[in-house]
Amino acid sequence: MVRTKYLIATLLGIFGLLAFYFFFPSEERQIKKRFTLLSEYVSMDQGETTFSMAQKVKGIGSLFTDKVKLEIPGYELSGSYTRQDIENYAGRARRSFSRLSLQFLDPIIIFPQKGAANVTLMGRLTGESTSGEEVDESRELTFVLKKIGNQWLFSEVEVTEVSKK
Repeated sequence: MVRTKYLIATLLGIFGLLAFYFFFPSEERQIKKRFTLLSEYVSMDQGETTFSMAQKVKGIGSLFTDKVKLEIPGYELSGSYTRQDIENYAGRARRSFSRLSLQFLDPIIIFPQKGAANVTLMGRLTGESTSGEEVDESRELTFVLKKIGNQWLFSEVEVTEVSKK
């Protein structure tokens, strides 16, 4: 009987810790989830419907602050852009591909102050253009995220290095 009480108490403790872990994620985990969402929204399979594409483009916009600073050499994006601008660029870029996948690798997250995070990572974009050309690009990216309310939103994006394979 005593063993059963200890077993039940141990199981309740484990379930309590798991519930706390899932319902109250760390700041770092919340930020990684934003990158996972961005990756899901950017990625597309062949035959994606127009409605699905529009939903994903709106999803991309929802991950950014109202004003976003972009520094992307080679694509002539430099300056401050609105969330709507981000959605428009994302929609145009996605229409150039029949298949697309975005992965974020090796994030380094630094919290310089409360409510702000700097993230440096590698981004790998693979896919196929509508003309049939294979795409495989890797770039080092730096992001600044701001915590607005309970959500981390991208406020700055900078391509810091381009490496071609």
